[in-house]
Amino acid sequence: MKMDELSARGLVLLGCGKMGSAMLEGWLDRGLAPSGVTVIDPRPSDWLKETGVHLGSDLPPAPAIVLIAVKPQMMAEALPVLKPLGGGETLFVSVAAGTPISHYESVLGAATPIIRAMPNTPAAIGRGITALIGNGAATETHLALAESLLSAVGETVRLQEEGQMDAVTAVSGSGPAYVFHLIEALAAAGEAEGLPPELALRLAKVTVAGAGALAIESGEAPSQLRINVTSPNGTTAAALQVLMDEEAGFPPLLRRAVKAAADRSRELSR
Repeated sequence: MKMDELSARGLVLLGCGKMGSAMLEGWLDRGLAPSGVTVIDPRPSDWLKETGVHLGSDLPPAPAIVLIAVKPQMMAEALPVLKPLGGGETLFVSVAAGTPISHYESVLGAATPIIRAMPNTPAAIGRGITALIGNGAATETHLALAESLLSAVGETVRLQEEGQMDAVTAVSGSGPAYVFHLIEALAAAGEAEGLPPELALRLAKVTVAGAGALAIESGEAPSQLRINVTSPNGTTAAALQVLMDEEAGFPPLLRRAVKAAADRSRELSR
């Protein structure tokens, strides 16, 4: 479905915080007409008010897509508003963490096409990655439409089954926080070795950003890129001996961290 077709049929956005705003901005940049968008948000931002979209709870009769982007703790109150659109031709796409497809089906009906998606915060600059999976009523056309929309804020990948969403949440959903903490820790380590705080932070930020870009664009495996930087008995080798320690190094620490996040995601989904 092209943006002009979507504009004609209509799109409803339930919740327009940081993630919702990032996606809406991407869609508008791609040609989605503001007149074709209805946003339901109790506290619309000044930016949202200036976009020209419809604000309020008056739903169009049969929009092409409803995108749910509210916080999980607001779901019980917000979702019933959309019940009149369930069971028909409207596709529901949720980017809310911790809410399983079965919950949406219990409110909207099992015949409703529903896609659950997990984006991450780099979507705010168009560099996110979103994993998605649909229910039994979601067709290939529905999945392709969701991918087209979500690609406005980065890459998309499909999951084989919904249970993988907890691991996705732990790796890419929460993952940016791990990287931000790496930047903090790397800068602090630089300070400890005598660098001024501003310089240490700048070096850490650009190093992490550059290494990430190289990992995506070079075509080489991360393991080979690591080897390329590591001279035998050199400075990098000395550091990696600490970081790659099988018992106290980075790999077991990160495994524990990702497992903790995945376990918590499973708890929230119950």
